[in-house]
Amino acid sequence: MSVPTPFLLMLRPRSGWQQWIAREEYVLSPSVPVVEFTDSFGNLCQRIVAPAGHFSVRTSVDIETAEASDTAPGAPFVEVQHLPNEALPFLYPSRYCESDRFTNMAASLVTGRISGYDQCSAIVDYIRDAIRYTPGDGQQIISASELNQLGHGVCRDMAHLGIACCRALSIPARMVVGYLEALEPMDLHAWFEAYVGNRWYTFDPTQTDLKGGRVAIAFGRDAADVAIYTQFGDPVELLNMDVRVQQMSGPPY
Repeated sequence: MSVPTPFLLMLRPRSGWQQWIAREEYVLSPSVPVVEFTDSFGNLCQRIVAPAGHFSVRTSVDIETAEASDTAPGAPFVEVQHLPNEALPFLYPSRYCESDRFTNMAASLVTGRISGYDQCSAIVDYIRDAIRYTPGDGQQIISASELNQLGHGVCRDMAHLGIACCRALSIPARMVVGYLEALEPMDLHAWFEAYVGNRWYTFDPTQTDLKGGRVAIAFGRDAADVAIYTQFGDPVELLNMDVRVQQMSGPPY
């Protein structure tokens, strides 16, 4: 960087009922002041001004998480009037999830399915069959409508399509960005969650099952809300990003 540059980072996972942060390390080199806040979706965000020259961020976290995500075939649809307030923002169309354009398509995909979890599963089945997963190709963020026309995309794009179709059925759906154990090729990963049966459930069109430990870093309406870093000012060059996820032996007790 040729001049000091403001960044908004989103690199700290939070503990919750699906994951517990046992140890965390967060190193900025060179060290700079950090201001942390929680955004409207509950994500931990860090504000910094990186100095001119080379700058690096390294995080390391030990997390206790399940070896597979919960599934619940038959979990019922929750009527909008009974949804918790915090689920309501995930019903609306958003920048990359134009759910108002998918009303007829979503209805056709779930014909004969029980309202709720089974409808979400039908949407995921469609995406796996109709969209080719091409990891590493997603330099440009595309919307659900654009992906449906293009026919191939990365995990982020496929999550957008799943979210848009769920919202078109009045099922709250949100994007999740994080890590997935044994992902090939290893990188940051994106999937979506849908609110059925009075809780959030994981759906991932890029994987044939929901096995593998998942680490959620951020939640949002779509990719615009969950960028792991946002840089302001003149563009800077990202020289390297290295993601490693490995299973550790259990605690000695």
